[in-house]
This record gives sequence, C-alpha cells and structure tokens, in this order.
Amino acid sequence: MTELSRSSPAGPGARPRLSVVIPVYNELRWVETVLQRVAGADVSGCELEMIVVDDASKDGTTDLLRKIATGYPAMKLFEQSPNQGKGAALRRGFQEATGDIILVQDADLEYSPDDYPVLLAPILQGKADAVFGSRFLGGPHRVLYYWHSVANWMLTTLSNMFTNLNLTDMETCYKVFRAEVLRKVRTRQDRFGFEPEITAKIARTGARIYEVPISYAGRTYAEGKKIGWRDGFKALWCIIRYGFGD
Repeated sequence: MTELSRSSPAGPGARPRLSVVIPVYNELRWVETVLQRVAGADVSGCELEMIVVDDASKDGTTDLLRKIATGYPAMKLFEQSPNQGKGAALRRGFQEATGDIILVQDADLEYSPDDYPVLLAPILQGKADAVFGSRFLGGPHRVLYYWHSVANWMLTTLSNMFTNLNLTDMETCYKVFRAEVLRKVRTRQDRFGFEPEITAKIARTGARIYEVPISYAGRTYAEGKKIGWRDGFKALWCIIRYGFGD
C-alpha cells in the first residue's frame, strides 16, 4: 500500500512523508481536537508532518497553539500577520511542507481525519497524482443548507466545463497532492478562490486525478462557518479567470 509509482524524495524503500497542511483562523473551540485527531489518524504507514499556519487569529487560538505545540512532535507552527486568508495560509503551508504527499485539512470538525486512508490510497497505490474528497459520493453527512449544495453544484459544473474534468465536488477542502505535482503550480488567490484556482491549474498539468467519497459534518454560521455568498461570486470569477489560463 505504500508504493509511489513515480520518483519520490523519500527514496526507494523509505516511508513516504505526509504533510498535513492546516490553515487556522479563529478556531479556539475546535483546533485542539482537530490536532489530536490528525495526530492519531491512520496515515497508512506514512511519516506524519503537521504544518499549522495561524492566520492572525484574534480569539485566543494563537496563544493556545503556542502553548500546545510542544506536545505534538510532528507539528510545525507558522504565524501569518496580518490576516491574509485561507489561500494565503495554504500557500505558506505548501512552502514549508517537506512531505512527498500534501493533504489539506481545515481546522474545524467539518472534515474527518478518519477519511485519510481512502484519500491516500490512490496516491500510495501509484494510481493518482491528486485526490479530491467528495461530499456527494455517498459518504455520511450532516443535513444542512440546501442552497449551498445548489451553489456548489453550479460552481463545480462550471469548473468542469473549463477543466474538462467530471468532479462532483470542486469546492471540497479535502485535496491531496503528490508534492512534485503541486510544485508545478503557483497559486495567487488569498481567500476561498483557492479551490477553483488550484483545480484549474492542477488539471492543466495533466495530473491523474481521482475522486473518493468522504464524510462531512458541516457547521452552521452560528457554529463558526466562514464562507459566504461573496466567496461564491469570487469562486465564479476565479473559475472563468483561471479557466482561460494563468
């Protein structure tokens, strides 16, 4: 299960390193639980590296992360200032990651590290260069906002028209990449426009992309959900912008 079919920095016979990049902004309520679950996740024989990028949190998250960082030997903490957005935090995290495989993990409990084995399998088996975790392929999910699902379907469909992919969930947090493939692209979007941008640019590299079902426990706005309708319009702009090239 741990064979990377193309050249890997880990070298022949070595365990591949998995870098889990976690952008964090005002997640005092959830972040420690998320770190515990990532640290205890089944990473399918990989060596785990946790890259946490705090994006100038204002609710005490920064102080908590500094306090607990020493309790996680695999964790590296980086701080952004001023606040720049999820896309910018991920860009920093990708720069700091040293793994052969890069996995994006939100700092809340909407996405479960229990899904790591199914996300990693296509890459470790040498079948894929990138894996998208879909919330719409049959995994258990919390029932929430209908119009969010409609907007997601519309954005994913438009993205597919430009990329010629047949994804069901372009906006998913769970995206996993072979590091050498991710190094071929440069992202510019600082906020949630990262999702359509990285999808368009990875598709343009000719990467082998897989999609797998994942579970999803969405949050309400009262529970801290941050994405809004303005981000939907920005995603639409990014789909068109990056659909025609960088």
